[in-house]
Amino acid sequence: MDVPIEDEQGAKKPEIRIRFAISSDAPSIASVLHHSFVEYRSSYTPQAFAATVLTIDEIEARLRLNEGPVWVALCEDAIIGTVSAVPKGELVYIRSMAVLPAARGLGVGVLLLKQIESYALASDYKGLVLSTTPFLNRAIRLYEHFGFHRCDEGVYDLFGTALFTMINTLVEETTYA
Repeated sequence: MDVPIEDEQGAKKPEIRIRFAISSDAPSIASVLHHSFVEYRSSYTPQAFAATVLTIDEIEARLRLNEGPVWVALCEDAIIGTVSAVPKGELVYIRSMAVLPAARGLGVGVLLLKQIESYALASDYKGLVLSTTPFLNRAIRLYEHFGFHRCDEGVYDLFGTALFTMINTLVEETTYA
């Protein structure tokens, strides 16, 4: 998916492309995760940070085991964002969503969420679910803008770091003749 983007003043932003990740993307995905979360490292326990910022080997294992699709966002040929999805019953669980700090504000997060939403709708899933930490304010605003709301279900702790769950119930648009 290639998407030209304009900012609020109508100026062209760089073209962002979303595609499935391949095993050779693992080092870049690991780098995006690290750079996206390192500013929040002190808010995580060491174990929670390690579970969030995956190693190259962990990413390669996810891709090899095919636990669910993994996408990358590219600007020119550089990976600037990533997200993965894991089917969980009637829902799709979103995990490892990250956008490089330098690429924030370009709409990459929205494009990644739209990609997962398209995947979920095409596969007849009923909704999207994710867990996040209360200190990732920018991400929480993005999720809320995209239709997610907090729910009481899910995991409340990641190795001593607080979490909460957000859900977005999907409704296919119906057109009337």
